Amino acid sequence: MIPEFAILGHPNEGKSSVLSTLAEDDSVRVSPIPGETTACRTFPVVVDGREVLRFTDTPGFQNPARVLVELKKRLKEGGDALAEFRRYAQTIPELHDDCELLLPVERGAGIIYVVDGSRPVRNVDRAEMEILRLTGKPRMAVINCKDRDESHLEEWKNEFRKNFNSNRVFNAHRATYAERLALLEALKSIDQDWHQPLSQVVLAFTRDWAARNEATVDIVTTMLLDCLGLELRAPVSGDEEARTRREQLFRRYGEALVTRERQAHEGIRQLFKHNIFDYQLPPHSLVHADLFDERTWQLLGLNKKQVIIAGGLGGAAIGVGLEMAAFGHGLGIFTVAGTVAGALGALFGGESFSGKAELLGMPLGGEELVVGPAKSIELLFVLLNRALLFYRHTINWAHGRRDYQAAAALPDPLRRQVFTDGWSAGNIKICHDFFRTIAKKGEDGTSQRQRFRELLRATLEEISNSEGGAEERD
Repeated sequence: MIPEFAILGHPNEGKSSVLSTLAEDDSVRVSPIPGETTACRTFPVVVDGREVLRFTDTPGFQNPARVLVELKKRLKEGGDALAEFRRYAQTIPELHDDCELLLPVERGAGIIYVVDGSRPVRNVDRAEMEILRLTGKPRMAVINCKDRDESHLEEWKNEFRKNFNSNRVFNAHRATYAERLALLEALKSIDQDWHQPLSQVVLAFTRDWAARNEATVDIVTTMLLDCLGLELRAPVSGDEEARTRREQLFRRYGEALVTRERQAHEGIRQLFKHNIFDYQLPPHSLVHADLFDERTWQLLGLNKKQVIIAGGLGGAAIGVGLEMAAFGHGLGIFTVAGTVAGALGALFGGESFSGKAELLGMPLGGEELVVGPAKSIELLFVLLNRALLFYRHTINWAHGRRDYQAAAALPDPLRRQVFTDGWSAGNIKICHDFFRTIAKKGEDGTSQRQRFRELLRATLEEISNSEGGAEERD
């Protein structure tokens, strides 16, 4: 048996948003116009190619008082009152929506009744709740506080205790993965016969999420290997040509990093089923910021303590990190170099761009100019923290949420947003060892990569299980 739940309620209470978020399906039409949904539509939830659960979107109640009177009349007559009422209602145009919304309930679907908890309870709501109670089907009430106004919560809960097996507060626009899973867990308790099949659903969801996290580990690790190991070359015949080629090579290098990073983020977005609504993070997000902007490195790189730790682990692997610690500034690389172009040079270990001096560790007077691979572990942490920011925002951007423009208009908070700030010296060493093997291409770095993957996997799990969610300030 594949469990099915019908999402019921008054028009414009957030039914479609709740369904879209629970089913992780952004193809569900979410509209502020009441009465947009006029026919039931079922959305299967598929895991590993197998349907494990169904949610059915329904029209909103239009005439609950009349429906209640007609349903009670048929209950007194005996027989299947719900089926008898639907047969009667099919002949009455003004009862079309009320007849249609009870279709999945008649065929055995459980009920998820959605209300907007930011408003008070009305008599029409009590009529709707009584109708659903009289169906005798397993049912849960969901309080969707659309405007974050919880002043009427207790009033709603008191009413729900009279008519429902269970009730939950669930903001369909801001529900995290942990909150979605908690709601599915709660559904197991609404009827004993549903416990076993829904336990299998929760298990399937949990395994699927773990598989997506593992795929994210693959994407991020591959992106870091590609970016940190990137090496570009250009032929040169003398110092004058070298200066021009240098700028061209730096530009190509930066564009290549941006492309690889964007591809990785797109892969993460698709993993978590954001397929139709290609939302954009706010323009001020650090994920959008120029990768070589000074502020990006200041807010996403190593903190001062970690710079000292990394510097003590191995000379060139920290690169400019020792300079950063010495200058007492989160961005000694820019303080020393003065410009982004100069910072790129420092990033790769260069000392000067004039005469026959070495550029990026290679002689300028020869036949070739070389950029890469990176010699500063700072780049690893900047790319990693940007990927983790994007991951957190993606998993917690509820599929029923549509306020992209409002989120993008929020002010920019100038603060560090670093998942790695609390990492221990042991974790920094794992990153250091992983980074060191990238430059040494002939060295077997399997064990170092595996330890880094384990650290990344644990970090993703911690973010997934956080109740805090993604705030628009990112």
